[in-house]
Amino acid sequence: MLRPGQGLVIFAVALLIFGVVMVNSAGLSVQEADGITLSRVLTSRPMIYALLAGAMLAIGACVPVRRIFTARGLASPIPWLTLATLVLLLAVYLPGLSREMNGSKRWLNLGGVSFQPSEFAKWTLIILLAWHGAKRAAVMHRLTSGFLPGVFLIGLVCLLIGVHDLGTAVLVGLVGMAMLVAAGVRWWQAGMLVPVGAAAFTAAVIHSPYRINRLLAYVNPFDDPQGIGYHVIQSMSAVSGGGLAGRGLGNGVRKFGYLPEDTTDFIFAIICEELGIFGAALVLFLYGGLVVCGLLVARRVSHPFLRLVALGVVLTIGLQAAINIAVVTGVAPTKGIALPLLSHGGTGWALTAFSIGLLVSMDRRVREEEEAEASGHQGIEGQEDDDEAILPAGVM
Repeated sequence: MLRPGQGLVIFAVALLIFGVVMVNSAGLSVQEADGITLSRVLTSRPMIYALLAGAMLAIGACVPVRRIFTARGLASPIPWLTLATLVLLLAVYLPGLSREMNGSKRWLNLGGVSFQPSEFAKWTLIILLAWHGAKRAAVMHRLTSGFLPGVFLIGLVCLLIGVHDLGTAVLVGLVGMAMLVAAGVRWWQAGMLVPVGAAAFTAAVIHSPYRINRLLAYVNPFDDPQGIGYHVIQSMSAVSGGGLAGRGLGNGVRKFGYLPEDTTDFIFAIICEELGIFGAALVLFLYGGLVVCGLLVARRVSHPFLRLVALGVVLTIGLQAAINIAVVTGVAPTKGIALPLLSHGGTGWALTAFSIGLLVSMDRRVREEEEAEASGHQGIEGQEDDDEAILPAGVM
């Protein structure tokens, strides 16, 4: 029978392969439309990123996750993860290190490598909150010792991310609060933060003309079809233009200069245009399978730290995919959130795959414990049979 960890590997690899194919298709120009070959796909940058992600998945599957919780002092990764997260998030504000793209400074350039610190923080926060929730499991329902320290950590990370990346900040905040509730925080305590979060979101939007335009485009994109509504209209046109079976792989037209960010945030629109409803259903199936397998792992592990880490990873992938699809289909305003393991991105693919690998490691550990327990029971039963065999007949 297929174990949840094996299912995670299958669904993750399937998403990566699908991502390589679709990123190459979405990245075609008019001149290249007839020149795409298998060898070109296999030697493309997305393929290299996918191989790197596969390696990170394998590395994550070998990590003894529970030792992250049990390690003490300088051997514990918790203080180092906290320090690295804060340093990287603050480094975005240093001149010469950050790179501006689409009006916001989300990227760092270190040694010729560009990456988004928010991607790193998104995953490290899961580890930190899980550690906090497991360490203080008995007092998480208390306001000062359980709830407020977790909220402070979430708020600090969201504040540093939200200046330039409001979409990721919203995602991190939602996942963080869900983890606190799962760790033992009471619902009414979490509910107190709803008006605070709404006020912070409103302030972030009001102080950014770019974000205001995004909201206006969401309300009615056809008021300015060649301006702020152009992106949304092109996305919905691509989604609706695919029909049932799509135009065919590589035959989409919106990627030829019409739809911005077609290989990243709006790759789902290209999938719908070229593969139709069948392609969209395949995406939903792959993410659904990944989430279900992750939840099964979270259910099977016994340690609260492992359970919270698994829950955080599953929620992050599931919510991120749901938000992206909602944006592409016009259900939500644009937020700049990519599809996990599908949208083009080396850092995102590698860190997501590594996080899934941690769940695979948990499932393997559960299997080893079950096998050890089963062999122990067999040993006891065998010993009882031997004892009965050597007893005198009268004693029997």
